[in-house]
Amino acid sequence: MLVAEGDETAFRQLFSSYLPLLRPTMFRIVKDEQTVQDIIQETFLRLWLHRDKMPAIENPRSWILRIAYYRAFEYLRDKTLYEKKLQLLGGRTAMVDDRPDTRLAFSAIEQEISRAIRLLPPQQKKVYQLSREAGLPIAAIAEEMRLSPQSVKNTLGRALKFIRDHLEKAGYGWIWLLLLFFP
Repeated sequence: MLVAEGDETAFRQLFSSYLPLLRPTMFRIVKDEQTVQDIIQETFLRLWLHRDKMPAIENPRSWILRIAYYRAFEYLRDKTLYEKKLQLLGGRTAMVDDRPDTRLAFSAIEQEISRAIRLLPPQQKKVYQLSREAGLPIAAIAEEMRLSPQSVKNTLGRALKFIRDHLEKAGYGWIWLLLLFFP
């Protein structure tokens, strides 16, 4: 296949031939035109980046659709997690707004957690963000990062321990962790 060899004209033709199939299919899933465009762009970017695998793919149509569906469901999962976090923050805000001293303490803890995350080594940071911020399961993180699930578990455990130790050194005990993670 010419796309696998890096032929940009063949790639444009492939894109043009799949666009009429992908656009309405993705719109039925995500119901937002801008998101559909993003999903299609991400799908073809991924296809281009992994074009060397194309000769081994028996059914390219199925492969392209699988990439697009994965991106669409990833968007829906992220949207759901975002909405849950907003609800969670809404509940916390109501609790925190009652007392200015509690609000200040809560803000300081959030800043300290952000600081700890920034200090993580790159791989631990990525695993932590994919797990805790994006909500991906261990298996999905392992697949995305091309690691074994056990390696992801170990890396996540080290990241969480680092954050916990960082918070303890900063003077925040377990009661604050419970407040943050179990409202």
